[in-house]
Order: sequence, then structure tokens, then C-alpha cells
Amino acid sequence: MYRFSKKTLVAAAIVAMGGAGTAAYAARYFENDVLAIANTKIPLVQAIATAEQHANGKAIRAEFDQGLYDVEVVSGGNVFDVRVDADKGTVISSAKDTGDREDDEHDDDDRGRRHGS
Repeated sequence: MYRFSKKTLVAAAIVAMGGAGTAAYAARYFENDVLAIANTKIPLVQAIATAEQHANGKAIRAEFDQGLYDVEVVSGGNVFDVRVDADKGTVISSAKDTGDREDDEHDDDDRGRRHGS
């Protein structure tokens, strides 16, 4: 199962809509992240390695958001959300992921159909 970030879905919608106005919006929407990532001292690959080592597992998803890398790591049947500072390369926080929000939304939809709602 693939997960898509909000920015990926927005980009797909922009491509689907087409037009110069939407292309200009896309450029502005991604410009800040592109500049921020270009100015980080720690590359994504290093942040993933740091998160994997911290949680003693394998990364399944990673994204950049406001100066931090958010990496999901599977370890021993659990999923951990590990945040890595993009300038220092240090782990900022690590927490066991207690539920997949996307799956929870689908579970709610399924329950509603099963119960006739």
C-alpha cells in the first residue's frame, strides 16, 4: 500500500486541472520547501539512516516538513514516528505510532456500511 503526502496529492490535482494559473500556484506551493531542503545541512538519506538506527528498524516513509524530517520506521512489528532535525541530524522525538490514520478513516467508512449507515 502506498501513502501519499498532502503535497503529492495537491501536485496531482494541479496536473489534472492544467492551466497557467494552476502551474503558477504549484510553483509557489513547492518553492518554500525546495528552498528549505536545498539549505539543509543533512540530506534525507542521512536522516533516514539516523531514524533507522534510532528505532532499530527499516524506514517505510519519510518526508520533509518545516526543518524536520519525519520518518516512519518499522521495528519488531511496531511503527515508530521519528523526527530528525534537518540541520543537526539529531533525533528530536520518537514515538510509537498507535494507529494508522488513513486506515482508521477507512475502518470508520466500512463500519458505517456494515451497520447500514
